[in-house]
Amino acid sequence: MKIADFNFAGKKAIVRVDFNVPLDENGNVTDDTRIRGALPTLKKVLADGGALIMMSHMGKPKGKVNEKLSLSQIVPNVSAALGVEVKFAKDCGNASEEAAALKPGEALLLENLRFYPEEEGKPVDVEKGTPEFDAAKKEMKGRQQEFAKKLASYADCYVMDAFGTAHRKHASTAVIDEYFDKDHKMLGYLMEKEVHAVDAVLGNIKRPFTAIMGGSKVSTKIGIIENLLTKVDNLILCGGMTYTFAKAQGGHIGLSICEDDKLDVALDVIKKAKENGVNLVLGTDSVCGDAFKNDCNTQVCPSGAIPEGWEGMDAGPETRKLFANAIKGAKTILWNGPAGVFEFDNFAGGSKAIAEAIAEATKEGAFSLIGGGDSVACINKFGLADQVSYISTGGGALLEAIEGKVLPGVAAIEA
Repeated sequence: MKIADFNFAGKKAIVRVDFNVPLDENGNVTDDTRIRGALPTLKKVLADGGALIMMSHMGKPKGKVNEKLSLSQIVPNVSAALGVEVKFAKDCGNASEEAAALKPGEALLLENLRFYPEEEGKPVDVEKGTPEFDAAKKEMKGRQQEFAKKLASYADCYVMDAFGTAHRKHASTAVIDEYFDKDHKMLGYLMEKEVHAVDAVLGNIKRPFTAIMGGSKVSTKIGIIENLLTKVDNLILCGGMTYTFAKAQGGHIGLSICEDDKLDVALDVIKKAKENGVNLVLGTDSVCGDAFKNDCNTQVCPSGAIPEGWEGMDAGPETRKLFANAIKGAKTILWNGPAGVFEFDNFAGGSKAIAEAIAEATKEGAFSLIGGGDSVACINKFGLADQVSYISTGGGALLEAIEGKVLPGVAAIEA
């Protein structure tokens, strides 16, 4: 079922949204991108004359009630964005009355799903790897099923629109669907866009294809790096992982971040890139600092010859040129992870150079997909969000999709 073909008139729709938005210390929303991203789906339900029930998680309360992570704090923001007064159910697992009372054109937000351990389906207060944990896990699966059934009982149809959690087999993303037939469960508009964007990158690659992988650790990206080595023409590896590669090749990296247990993995990536004819672009120089702060002393050093007491914190001027050249002329571009400590203005130049090169290539006709919290923050910081093709709302989900993994939240609807 496609959401555009479904008429919500007279029906109650329960929609899994991703309202895991950042809050300040007073509980005020600091970035409402995720709320705005869900609006096309939510407004379609209301415009058709349906009643809207929204459910989401926030943060990691680990199955326990935590007022600092209560979704009650965002009700004013959701109400303002939707243009209707949103009601609130203080207990997502016992909201039958609030759901039953909902009239067409009205909206209800349920409390944080993760206040219940059944949402994630993980036992709490039991140590992993013990016989007790295995027994508790089995028992929890049954409880997760019941929790999903309860959520499903509030509505006539189910819409999955939370791409950021699509890689998790949680009650609200990949169990609840079992209680709706194929004509009453569907992906929301945001999910459809995300799935199409991933398909545009991997299912319909226009060459040359340049991927940029940043961030501090090789270990968190190795699966996707290995998968990309069979698909891309150019692979830029930047950020903190630069120094694991530099050290693996015999370089001196001073105080730079490094995964010493992944040096062999780095050498293997270099070898596989050669075997696959991939142009692997690694940083040759770095902007280094003598302390981890914005206003420390800086110098530019070769990435494999950083003096003691100094650490690489951004891509150097020569490296930025190499990155820009690998992006120039590309027809498909994927970017995940910054090139340095971009939160510090003095170390944002490498990430900015990448963002500008992507914007330029997009103008020339490339399809550019930006995903993952830090890359999105980079694009927004440099004011270039409207100059790329697509910005993904899901970091982990996007990476797993590109890694070739099946996303439970998508499979649940499309099965």
